[in-house]
Amino acid sequence: MENALEVKGLTKKYKGFELQNVDITLPKGMIMGFIGKNGAGKTTTIKTILNITKKTKGIVKIFGMNLEQNEKEIKQDIGVILDDSFLSEYLSPKGINKIMKKFYKNWDEELYFKYIEKFNLPKDKISKDYSSGMRMKLKIATALAHKPKLLILDEPTSSLDPVARNDILDIFQEFIEDGEHSIFVSSHITSDLEHIADYITFINNGKIIFTKSKDELIENYGIVKCTEEEFKNFNKNDYIKYRKNKYEYDVLIENKYEFERKYDISIIDKPTIEDIMLIYIKGDK
Repeated sequence: MENALEVKGLTKKYKGFELQNVDITLPKGMIMGFIGKNGAGKTTTIKTILNITKKTKGIVKIFGMNLEQNEKEIKQDIGVILDDSFLSEYLSPKGINKIMKKFYKNWDEELYFKYIEKFNLPKDKISKDYSSGMRMKLKIATALAHKPKLLILDEPTSSLDPVARNDILDIFQEFIEDGEHSIFVSSHITSDLEHIADYITFINNGKIIFTKSKDELIENYGIVKCTEEEFKNFNKNDYIKYRKNKYEYDVLIENKYEFERKYDISIIDKPTIEDIMLIYIKGDK
């Protein structure tokens, strides 16, 4: 399968923090959710992938091409949303259109204003006077209007209300329907990723913990709630991590079907992506 994004051994060193040998592979036509707590390295990874932040070492390929060697060409086909957007807050949608059509060869003015209208954004009002949700919708419209093949998004739904978030997620799913477009999206709203993602990549303290299919995480992983006495019977090799609560233990397991057979456990809870992330981060082994 052809890959939209390949990251190998990506490393970036700061004082007090290091992005450590990050490997990411996003197949074409798929959506990958990128999760982790604040400060785990999500935004640093995205900015380093885009060559906004210069890497210490590693290789980034987009559409099979080395980004550093083909940056100008590749970025014509990438739509980006970052918190610290390059868009001036003193620009209106009309002003953004005038600028962007000079930079992007595939800029579609009609499509852009279609999104502006769909999102109910005033065309002449500067974005400084927009609400945070409206500004995010403006970023999304701008990212989509030059018809990119790959979207790289950092928290694109964080400031949106539930109805608007649902609308945007539908747009993202439509974007990849033809199998030729892909999305790499960082989000702390893990329920959004459960709705749209094909893969989940989890980063913690600058290290990739895992990349797995969303279906594998939701269907095969499980959480066993048990007493201390029951927990003492479990082999450490049969669970990932556990959290001790006031009255019980929460035990994260990777294969609930094998665990159920081995320990004759009748009830194993189906975890959310947030449950899995929290026990990985806060749990003990």
